[in-house]
Amino acid sequence: MSSLAASPPKVSGAKAAQVHIQRFGAFLTGMIMPNLPAFIAWGLITSLFISKGWLPNSILGGFGNADTVGWEGAATALAKAADGTTFPQYLGLVGPMIVYLLPLLIANQGGRIVYGERGGVVASIATMGVIVGSTIPMFLGAMIVGPLAAWLMKKIDSIWDGKIKPGFEMLVNMYSAGILGMVLAIGAFFGIAPFVTNVSAWLGSGVQSLADAHLLPLMSIIVEPAKVLFLNNAIGNGTLVPLGVQQTIDTGQSLLFLVEANPGPGFGLLLAFALFGIGTAKASAPGAIIIQFLGGIHEVYFPFVLMKPVLIVGLIAGGATGVATNAVFGSGLRAPAAPGSILAVLAQTPRGSYVGVILSVVLSATVTFFISAVLLRASRNRDLAAESDGLSAAIAQTEANKGKGSSALDALSGLAGSLAGEPAMAAAATAVADHPVRHIVFACDAGMGSSAMGASVLRDKLKKAGVTGVKVENLAVASLHDDADFVISQRELTDRARLKAPTSVHISVDNFMNSPVYDDVVREAKSRQQTEGSTP
Repeated sequence: MSSLAASPPKVSGAKAAQVHIQRFGAFLTGMIMPNLPAFIAWGLITSLFISKGWLPNSILGGFGNADTVGWEGAATALAKAADGTTFPQYLGLVGPMIVYLLPLLIANQGGRIVYGERGGVVASIATMGVIVGSTIPMFLGAMIVGPLAAWLMKKIDSIWDGKIKPGFEMLVNMYSAGILGMVLAIGAFFGIAPFVTNVSAWLGSGVQSLADAHLLPLMSIIVEPAKVLFLNNAIGNGTLVPLGVQQTIDTGQSLLFLVEANPGPGFGLLLAFALFGIGTAKASAPGAIIIQFLGGIHEVYFPFVLMKPVLIVGLIAGGATGVATNAVFGSGLRAPAAPGSILAVLAQTPRGSYVGVILSVVLSATVTFFISAVLLRASRNRDLAAESDGLSAAIAQTEANKGKGSSALDALSGLAGSLAGEPAMAAAATAVADHPVRHIVFACDAGMGSSAMGASVLRDKLKKAGVTGVKVENLAVASLHDDADFVISQRELTDRARLKAPTSVHISVDNFMNSPVYDDVVREAKSRQQTEGSTP
């Protein structure tokens, strides 16, 4: 291997629109994903300690009368009893966490993305205005006010950048941020909070209208195709989570948390490939099932759909079945299941919803499996006939793009008769670096799931090959810096990755779990190190 990189893309209008949507979704995701542990903690506390939880606790759950319980020192607020009298009720953890902690974390993260720590601080100050200016949890408000406040701080700082007299920098910086934060908090209190409250009410009404008309399963027509185009985080964390949290406040649970995170459809699809697929797809499907169903990394099944797009029909039908099941049983989750593992789903399932939630996973997997199996069986002979030609064409195109052959592709050519055609292996050289490989980055949309898995696989291969001194890390595409030797990303995200790291060598794969390109990368890293005398 000399180098492997994705060829310069021919960007169509639709492709450009997809990239823009992915970037916007990645920005929303960037505000939510780092804070998911806080959501999980809140969900677990809620499941355990509220009055209908597994271990009801009137102090932690926030429903106890401080006068009768007697635990002193905890925060309380006056509440009205059934007879009209008032009593000091513990605030507990559930309410303050969802009203204050989670929106402030989201706003701070959004501010940091836009303008670092200074942006995060101003974003948090301004978001307090939108929080206390409304009677509902301000997740949407935080996602608007946080980045906006940081952007304004950035613009204001640019006005006097380099113009402050020495000795006055700290005074100007502190008071400019404080004054702006105060002004924005007041503006958010009176202006943005009422607006977002109304928008939340409209969105909630829209979801309720779909529920009343028994049309909630139709959401899968949009959600499932969007997922395989790597818009899953944008839909899940950017839209469904904020709406789901609002529903949780009203009803104690929400089925919206399972629309995107239900592991059933992906499980059914992969099981169909494991039993009725061919070549590499069949061989890699069992491992993918474990990663997707138990590990919660849904991205591993997206390449199987992109390889055979008609299978999206099975995913839509399975997803709709899961939503319909939860609607019929009135089941849902208390908090987001992140990652979308069956273990996370069960951990966030409230008492009384287990039957509906488990059935939604089982039935969605069953429906997707049968439809996918029928489609795979129907096209099996045609796929077998086309497999060799398709793979050979992919290899030939790869070598043509690279300008020369590679040992990995030569080996692959020899296996063409038995391996499934995997377009992911089509990689082309656009740049050649001759210095030792020191830094390899795996990039995915969120930087936490599939890319972490790919990085782990490559680290293991490098270790077994005796290659040392190579830093392999996983990042979100939005967090890429132009300092890596190689950037490995899913094909659908390579265009965005190239924009963030234009001088790195980019490698496109369809499957982070098992790409033969990894062997080429290992050989290249070892070859360069030996050339430089870095390895014995």
